[in-house]
Amino acid sequence: MTAAERGTLAAGMLLLATPALVDPNFTDTVVLLLDVDGDGALGVVLNRPSGVPVTAVLDAWSEVVDEPEVLFQGGPVSTQGALAVGLLRDADAEPVGFRPVHGRLGIVDLDTPVELVDGSLAGLRIFAGYAGWGEGQLEAEVEEGSWYVVAAQAPDVFRLDPSDLRRDVLRRQPGQLAWHSTRPADPELN
Repeated sequence: MTAAERGTLAAGMLLLATPALVDPNFTDTVVLLLDVDGDGALGVVLNRPSGVPVTAVLDAWSEVVDEPEVLFQGGPVSTQGALAVGLLRDADAEPVGFRPVHGRLGIVDLDTPVELVDGSLAGLRIFAGYAGWGEGQLEAEVEEGSWYVVAAQAPDVFRLDPSDLRRDVLRRQPGQLAWHSTRPADPELN
């Protein structure tokens, strides 16, 4: 895979698990990177909705969160905690408790009173846990071919049914990455 196909690791990019990734926590996942620096990287899995309604855990946010109104399994780290990703309606009108990540996407502090945020967001999704990598770990996984790194689009994050998200993101990629959208995860099935 060329450097262009691997993409650049940065906040706002997507990681798409490849068949070479052996960690069962990430099989067929799409991860939105929220923070990438010299100490490592942090992101959330976009395509693993749970069966837990937001009302059962964070009732105050249930009226603001996008459908499906459930917590998403953000990753294997700190699964007892919650992290919210929001999309601003207006890039120039950041509410209290919003930390920009990329473009209009950002992290919403769930300790912020909902009324200070409501109306300023075009989308909100809440994740139980997150995915994290230490210094150099994610770069090594990308280099070994465990992840494709591609640009995110806001609809990827707030998709109503994320079951085909990985395939659809791959389909819109140029070159050989689009071919991978039709390839079975298990080459033995070919």
